[in-house]
Amino acid sequence: MVPSDCKALIQRFYQLQSERIETYRLFEEGHEAYLRTGPHYDFEHYKQLVHEVTQAFSGISKEVLEIKGRLHRDFDRADLSEHIEKLQSKEKQKLELTAKLQLAKQQAQDHPEDEGCQERIQEIKHEIIKNKEALSEIMQDFKYDSEECD
Repeated sequence: MVPSDCKALIQRFYQLQSERIETYRLFEEGHEAYLRTGPHYDFEHYKQLVHEVTQAFSGISKEVLEIKGRLHRDFDRADLSEHIEKLQSKEKQKLELTAKLQLAKQQAQDHPEDEGCQERIQEIKHEIIKNKEALSEIMQDFKYDSEECD
């Protein structure tokens, strides 16, 4: 249910971002639990988690895109719409990096003798930090520009 006034749309957008953060936390916790089942991994349980997380992210993204469209179309706020578009792109990248990190962690666990695995984990973690910094900047810009709706 997408709200009808600008301020309520923005509040809903912030709620969705909080849901996204919580979904990442659950995804990371689930992956840690999955790694603890090695070397005979409980893949079925993990596959179910990935399915649930994918559905959650899909639902969040769908509603965020509806908000983006409404801000642009109904409230003539192309600036806010643009911030959301940038944010969605960075969120997609973050999810891809998170998946790469999870694979790298499993690889490192399965091949402890391979020093390259730890290097790859550190590289991906660094990319995730840069991604989170970019997300934070976009959110700051959104917050600043959206204050006019109050």
